[in-house]
Order: sequence, then structure tokens, then C-alpha cells
Amino acid sequence: MPGDKSLRDTITDLLPGYNCGICGYARCDEYAAALLKGRTEVDRCHFMYQELFSENLKRLQEILRKENVIPEEKKIIGVLDGYEADFILKPLPEENSCREVLFPFTRMELKKGDVIRYRPLGCPITHFAEIIDENHGLITVHIVGPCHRLGREDFEFKDVGVCMVGGFEGIIEGEIPNIGETVRFLPAHCMMQKVHSGVVVQIEGKRAIIEGIDLKVWAPPVKAR
Repeated sequence: MPGDKSLRDTITDLLPGYNCGICGYARCDEYAAALLKGRTEVDRCHFMYQELFSENLKRLQEILRKENVIPEEKKIIGVLDGYEADFILKPLPEENSCREVLFPFTRMELKKGDVIRYRPLGCPITHFAEIIDENHGLITVHIVGPCHRLGREDFEFKDVGVCMVGGFEGIIEGEIPNIGETVRFLPAHCMMQKVHSGVVVQIEGKRAIIEGIDLKVWAPPVKAR
């Protein structure tokens, strides 16, 4: 049908136009037709998740939702505070939690492989984490507790007190933001399911680094209907 062809052409124009075949189709117009028929996924085109095509990606997703090819995104609401998040931040492949960069307020010597107990500044929950990198006093960690760690006599850790969370790294589930954008996100492993805020400093596909982390979210909470 002519209408279908016009819509397919609109989608083709939004695609990178490289005809690289990475998506599984020889040409971008074939991929566009498959998208319209629901035979493939948007994330099969890796180039669409580069900053250069971020606006095109948003427009493409709008078209596919309007055509009922992909469902409308559900709102992501924090359990504790009722704030709406832009996306969920999930762990990198084969990792258990998002990576966190911490500023520990301690003179204690910390090294890769150490397990620490700490409380993030502004958070009432005590965390346990394993250090996966140390760089001039900044430590990158994976969360490993507290729930299944408390009460174990064989569990060794260093108590470092309060730490400031400087950054998160993980995989975005939801709409991809722009570099430099202030976002509200929900870390998948957060026990309180509390929305965090920060600034996106790096995007690679769906992998993001967010810095300037704050537990204060400058937006009104979503009211229950």
C-alpha cells in the first residue's frame, strides 16, 4: 500500500543509511520494513544508540509506538518517594549490580578485592561492596549486601563509614538520554527503590556513565490516581 511505503521511507530516512548488514538485513530500507512488521527490534541497529542519532532514535520509537509495533513505555516510579525516573540502570553483562564510584572519607588503606561496609551520604541503608578498582583514593565497587551478609561470622570486611557516591555505570533500560543531560534514574539493585539524579557524561550504545549523583530529585512526585 502507498501509505505503508511512505511510512517505511520515513523510517528509512531516520536510520543511519550505512547498509552495513549488522542488523541482519542487507539494506536499511529492508530493516525499516521489518521494523514496521514487528519482525525485528530497534536495538539490532547499534548505530542508532550513538549520540549522533539520538534524536532519530526517539522519533523512530515514537512512530513505532503510534503504529502499535512496540508498546507504550510504562512509567518508572520510585517506591520510597513516588518520583518518576527516566530509566532503570541495570548491571553490565555478567555483573551483579551497577558499578559505583565512591569517595570514602577515611585514611584506611583500601585495595582491589577488599569488601567494605559503608553508608552512602544521604542514604539510611548500610551497604556492603567489593572493590573492583582503586584510583588515587577513588574506589569502584559492586554491591554485595547487606541482606545476605549480616549475621555471618565468617564474613570479613572493612568498615569505612560514610562514603559519597560520585558516579554510576550500567546499562540503560528505557529511553537513551543525551550526553550532558541531567537525568533521574533508578538503580536496579537499590533496596529502597529510590530515584537518583545525575549528569550523563558518557554513552556507548546502552552503556552509560552518570556522575554528580544526588538522592535529591528536583521534580514533584507522581500522584496516585
